[in-house]
Amino acid sequence: MSVLDKVIAAVTPPEGEEARADARQRARATAQPGDWFSLILDHHLKLEDAFAAVKAAGDPASRRAAQKHLGVVLTGHAIAEEAVIYPAMGETGEKMHAELGYNEQAMVKMQMAMLEALDPMSQDYLDKLEHIRGAVAHHMYQEEGTWFIDLKESAPMAEQATLTARYKEEWDRYVGSDA
Repeated sequence: MSVLDKVIAAVTPPEGEEARADARQRARATAQPGDWFSLILDHHLKLEDAFAAVKAAGDPASRRAAQKHLGVVLTGHAIAEEAVIYPAMGETGEKMHAELGYNEQAMVKMQMAMLEALDPMSQDYLDKLEHIRGAVAHHMYQEEGTWFIDLKESAPMAEQATLTARYKEEWDRYVGSDA
């Protein structure tokens, strides 16, 4: 296990599945159909499905294809949050959370690059994938649990529509509207 893996393991989610489910339920109750928050929650589900597809793939070619899809969804989601949502968090007084979000997403991008160098059918690969999945799960828990609920409640109503349009634009630019 690399030093970076050990760091990720040390900060990997202290919360359990029940806490994550509760946070997601609160987030869904706060989000409005079609708004930026509901789009993000839908993308979080896509990420969970993409991680599961990589793990479930039974041969090297299928695993690499699933990994590529995960990378596209993960990067597109991160870019949309980094370009739109985190700046809005900073504007509403949550600069520390925005900075932490940027840093966590940069770390995941680095880990995904390291994953590409591993034999896709090896235990090291699966261990690295699980470290990344755990870090992403914790990151989503933070966003769903408080960060984005706070933004939803503090950003002016007029800004909510702009956040939705801009988030969707950034997602579509990288991932496409059919993803």
